[in-house]
Amino acid sequence: MMQSPREDLERENPATSLTKAAAGAPLRLHTLVLLRWLAVAGQTGALFVVAVILDFPLPMVAISIPIAASILLNIVLQAVYPAAKRLSDREAGLYLAYDILQLAALLYLTGGLQNPFSFLILVPVTISATILELGLTIGLGALAFACITMLSVLHLPLPWRGQPFDIDPIYMIGIWASLSLGMVFIVTYAWRVAAEARRLSSAFAATRDALAREQQLSALGTLAAAAAHELGTPLATIAIVVRELADDLADSPQAEDLAILRSQTARCREILSRLSRRPEDMRDETFSILGLTALVEAAAEPHLRRQINFQIEDVGEGEEPQVRRSPEIIHGLGNLVENAMRFAREQVVITIDWDEREVVVAVSDDGPGFSAEILESLGEPYVTTRKGEGLGLGVFIAKTLIEHSGGRIGFFNRVGRGAEVAIRWPRGILDIGGSGQATAAGDTRNE
Repeated sequence: MMQSPREDLERENPATSLTKAAAGAPLRLHTLVLLRWLAVAGQTGALFVVAVILDFPLPMVAISIPIAASILLNIVLQAVYPAAKRLSDREAGLYLAYDILQLAALLYLTGGLQNPFSFLILVPVTISATILELGLTIGLGALAFACITMLSVLHLPLPWRGQPFDIDPIYMIGIWASLSLGMVFIVTYAWRVAAEARRLSSAFAATRDALAREQQLSALGTLAAAAAHELGTPLATIAIVVRELADDLADSPQAEDLAILRSQTARCREILSRLSRRPEDMRDETFSILGLTALVEAAAEPHLRRQINFQIEDVGEGEEPQVRRSPEIIHGLGNLVENAMRFAREQVVITIDWDEREVVVAVSDDGPGFSAEILESLGEPYVTTRKGEGLGLGVFIAKTLIEHSGGRIGFFNRVGRGAEVAIRWPRGILDIGGSGQATAAGDTRNE
């Protein structure tokens, strides 16, 4: 069974790119090694200031062991692995767990939570919240919490001159609580912000994929137009030669073969003629401009369903806008029509209106309408009313592409029953009929 060009392209370029984008690029080992070198430099500098400049007594040998361990680990990692190595989430989690334990060992030797640098134990967990999956971040947070709790009761005295430095137990409980609650707040905030950034990035990646597919389909139209143009002349020559041979050899044994050849030549000319009669699929200057109604029909046609009545109502004033066949508009409108078809009970109506200043296209259906809890969030990525179906990117992609074409989009519930999506363009941006002003803008947007 033959597949359509759209099905072929979607099979070649499926939504796996979205999955890859959502997963995010793995962390480079070089990044963690660099951060650990900075930590080692800071720890060494603090040790020098406290021991040499302030002349506080310190267990130098014991403190040097965790710092030396970090130095040795970094040297081994840089020697064994290439600089471009990417870490899995599990590997990155193990390296960050080591950093938590190394810092906990240093804090144990230097006063525990009384040490003013004890807040640094939150850093590895915060890094995890921005790059790793939630489960690993929770695990690292639990490890950091255990270390904070242990350091609040078990630690060597804080280096100090004269009498040992001591803090009231109630104040120690306050430090423990502040670090614990601060870790929960910082990690939650960092994880939510990073998750939103990853979701938005993957949604834009899906939008780029959708636009690329639509542009590939348009490129197929260009190829069809070029083929029809280039093959027309040699095919006409072949037809003339075949006709003359058929006349000359009418009574010969080859007459039947020439008749078949002549009929097949006529069939080829008919196919090229049909290609030439499909201007909505062409991208050259002659055929890429069409009326607004034809553009809407071209966008809606792949998504129509037999059981749903579909109609287009033209209520514009004056001359109909002439628009360029933009992949952004085609795909954006197509997504909205597909959504309406899914939820409609019996009918989907597209109303096209225009005046001297504005062009409006409204897609409405007689379905249940938008639910109140998602109406304000429509147009954001991963917002969907079809539980368990899809990724909630259709409306986001449509909104992004429509806005890229210069339009504004709004979502409403109609009085009575049904949903409506209204798209508005300034006529000067969309209409290129009779004026060259918008042509350059259209070309710029489609580059």
